[in-house]
Amino acid sequence: MRWKIAAAVLLAAGLIATPGIAKAAPTAPTAPTSLISARPSPDEVGRALARIAKASNGRVRVGVIGRSNEGRPLRLATFGHGTTRLLYVTQQHGDEPLGTPAAVRALWTLGVPSTPWHRWLAGQVTVDMVVQANPDGAVRNQRYNHDPSASGEYSEPGVGYDINRFHNPLTPIVDNPVPESRAMLRYWHATHPRVVVDYHMQGRYLQPDGRETTASVLWPTSPLAPSAAVTASRRLAVRNYDAMTRLAGANVTRYPGGDYEGIARNAYGILGSASLLVELSDLPAERVEFQIRTASVSMIATAQGAADGSLWRADPARADTVPERGPALPGAASTLLLADAA
Repeated sequence: MRWKIAAAVLLAAGLIATPGIAKAAPTAPTAPTSLISARPSPDEVGRALARIAKASNGRVRVGVIGRSNEGRPLRLATFGHGTTRLLYVTQQHGDEPLGTPAAVRALWTLGVPSTPWHRWLAGQVTVDMVVQANPDGAVRNQRYNHDPSASGEYSEPGVGYDINRFHNPLTPIVDNPVPESRAMLRYWHATHPRVVVDYHMQGRYLQPDGRETTASVLWPTSPLAPSAAVTASRRLAVRNYDAMTRLAGANVTRYPGGDYEGIARNAYGILGSASLLVELSDLPAERVEFQIRTASVSMIATAQGAADGSLWRADPARADTVPERGPALPGAASTLLLADAA
């Protein structure tokens, strides 16, 4: 029943359009599309989060977990006070922006209304969101953070580091050269979230059935990840696959990621969280709003599943039925100038 109510909340929030559920929807204001742009600046993110915190009467709390290499705040927004903790991360790659407006929309949807469902959810889970984890890269529309002294593997010399390669749990945090990654690792160790979901963007891909991939997912593939965490991560993948396909209408495939332990998807699985990568495809401009809604559905459905326990009852074997991502779409031009290597 609560899943149906959650779907109704998504419907009322303008995230899905599913006939037959509307009667059950509690009153929930739609997150205004003017709240934040599709490619927000760090200052715009800060203003949007402050607006949500005020509109929610404190149900959404806003803070800072650290500073970027240029000193910009790494913003954290939190909803709920339950014992099950979830951590969402957006825009580790500065030129992959759509997870950030999705997080802002999800925060509004979760935190501004105060229906019985919202109060129940807040009592079950604590949802932390690192919103725009790479603000220095965001202002430059580049994959890397900004560090002219960067050198070595997973860096662009004279430009910066690939933040999503520096979560290695085997490396002492004090030896990590990337301040954004250090901040996220320290926050993980301070809170021990049961779930970590990392939102990125990819290029455009065509499936053998002729449909275009709109999103891809992948769980930890490092051999260092314990089996219990991998199983939980595969359940998380199934939950997200179902939500994004059934509620958002997405065409979800399996991302062909590697097993390096420094990738956030692998690192937080190694540490014991249910960990998932969500990649939104770089679709044409007229479908950007659809992609933002898809990621917001993922965020809210994950919180709902963790709260009512349905996430942990998903069949992990079904993760293997998520279709592999097809080849690159011939002649597809990127609309957001993305580098497809999450």
